[in-house]
Amino acid sequence: MSDKKTFVLRIDAQTYDAIEKWAADEFRSVNGQMEWIIHKALKDAGRAVKKENKEKPGKK
Repeated sequence: MSDKKTFVLRIDAQTYDAIEKWAADEFRSVNGQMEWIIHKALKDAGRAVKKENKEKPGKK
């Protein structure tokens, strides 16, 4: 099961429309585009969280 969290985001209609068009241009959903934007902003700011290397027991 995914450990993603859900939350409500309120933005004005013009901003949503711009993100929706950008997402369509990139072949992503609006949600996927927002995740990408947030991840990129965190990475650019040097605040990206490094994902843990989750190996299965017994694998090296």
